[in-house]
Amino acid sequence: MKRWIGVILVLTGAICWGVGGTVAQKLFQQYDVDVNWLVSTRLLAAGALLLTIQCVLKDQTQVFRVWQTRQSAGKLLIFGIVGMLAVQYTYMASIKHGNSAVATLLQYLAPAMIILYLFVRRQSPFTGRDFVTVSLALLGCFFLLTNGSLSQLSVPTPAIVWGILSGVALAFYTLYAVPLLKQYDSLVIVGWAMVIGGVALGIIHPPWRVDLAQFEVETYVYLGFVVVFGTMLAFWFYIESLQTLSPKETSLLGSVEPLAAVVTMIVWLHEPFSAFQWLGTACILGMIFIMAWLKEKEVASAEKEKAPCKVS
Repeated sequence: MKRWIGVILVLTGAICWGVGGTVAQKLFQQYDVDVNWLVSTRLLAAGALLLTIQCVLKDQTQVFRVWQTRQSAGKLLIFGIVGMLAVQYTYMASIKHGNSAVATLLQYLAPAMIILYLFVRRQSPFTGRDFVTVSLALLGCFFLLTNGSLSQLSVPTPAIVWGILSGVALAFYTLYAVPLLKQYDSLVIVGWAMVIGGVALGIIHPPWRVDLAQFEVETYVYLGFVVVFGTMLAFWFYIESLQTLSPKETSLLGSVEPLAAVVTMIVWLHEPFSAFQWLGTACILGMIFIMAWLKEKEVASAEKEKAPCKVS
């Protein structure tokens, strides 16, 4: 029963992430919501909710302990601005100029970017398996963005630029967060990072400088979905699923996020998606599956090496 609960949690979280991107696309394109306002509001509200959950359900002392040393406080500030804010802003900007499906899939190029970064920094060799995953990522990107033709792009250039920057930001986000997540609960780190990112963007684009009178009832409903379901609950459910599922299972099931973004965009928003773009989607999803499988093998191998030898 616990495993089934974990499966339900990770699937729900991933679907909420994917659908949340499509809902944001509707807010941008049909309700003319400003991307700066949505990002700052989303980060501030979701971050506050995550920190509240930490205080109510988990170790509340960690919420402020992270600020007690200069080292952790400095890293958290960098993570909040260069990591969290950069990921959220570039992703939302890519959606605004293009669509949620392409933005989500381009963001999922981050694993391939991490492989190349570690190779260039000589921190990890470039193996045959790495070649396969990077090739799938590049091939998927080609089909997704060109629709199989070199003569023209099927996606607006600003959407591509913001989407690739979103993948770069997610790669940094993933690598930089590791030391902090080893010391503090993930809800604390991500919650504060969201608040920091929201405040930083709010200084430049104050969230209260918006004409709420122009918002319709549907606008508030969609905004609430993006904040609560597409951000706060999505992350919380994903983290909670790790309590009963292995990292491989969570990563594989979590890969339904880009699929959810594609399907909801086509069915709900009636956006066109060609056969070549479906092929590109399949290549990127294949890369995600392979990465998750290889990660699980590394974890299992490491645990086997650490296990004490059995003496007969």
